[in-house]
Amino acid sequence: MEMKTKILIAMHKPYPHPKSDLYLPIAVGQALHPNRNLLIQPDNTGDNISRFNSSYCELTALYWGWKNLDADALGLVHYRRYLSTNHAKDLKRVLNQEQVDAMLKGHDIILPKKRQYFIETNESHYRHAHENLPLQVMIDTIYHHYPKYVPALKVVLSQRTSAHMFNIFVMKKQPLDEYCTWLFDILHRVDQQIDASEYSDYEKRYDGFLSELMLDVWLLTHPEYSTVETDYVFMEHQNWLKKGGRFLRRKLVGHPGKDGR
Repeated sequence: MEMKTKILIAMHKPYPHPKSDLYLPIAVGQALHPNRNLLIQPDNTGDNISRFNSSYCELTALYWGWKNLDADALGLVHYRRYLSTNHAKDLKRVLNQEQVDAMLKGHDIILPKKRQYFIETNESHYRHAHENLPLQVMIDTIYHHYPKYVPALKVVLSQRTSAHMFNIFVMKKQPLDEYCTWLFDILHRVDQQIDASEYSDYEKRYDGFLSELMLDVWLLTHPEYSTVETDYVFMEHQNWLKKGGRFLRRKLVGHPGKDGR
């Protein structure tokens, strides 16, 4: 029996995307922009958290798909970043149905290759780059409500210098349901304790930032689900010199936010 897989593309503006039944473009944050019409599936129908897109970012697409689609496997990518088997900036060469089927035949989850930070741990990188309070509240929430995940949390934050970032993956139905139940409950608990009203628009995206670290915490706690890594591709040019300069500046002086420590 053929597996029914759908990969959601989180989009907030018109942008070229793959023309394939495998992919479903989602207009994220539609509840916040009711007059915007991208002529694609909005994330504010059915059971949704579209109104929280400024904090949850692409996760509002994931939540919508989790709650409203009937699929054997569900994935998430971004309008500029895709899973691939190469680094070609070509929409015709992103992961296709045949490749996804082959990977899921022997594995439960498809992941992008890890992003390497080399000179600092995931936790120190986060603390240098972002407001620190949401991270600390997330850590405390896991300690108090999900102690089973504490050993993995310590490894991911304090020992590793790499992570599966960007909230892009493909998961079969059972692990997806378990992961999303866990993820969105923790983020909801964090939201109840954070006042982001004075954060910059960028730092208001803390739920999206936290979830990037939480994925590996969940994966490490659930070795019963097999994973496979593949390449990912960013469709636009990146200025690595400028990006590296920002990285070193944060490392030296820290994040300038109100609770950056």
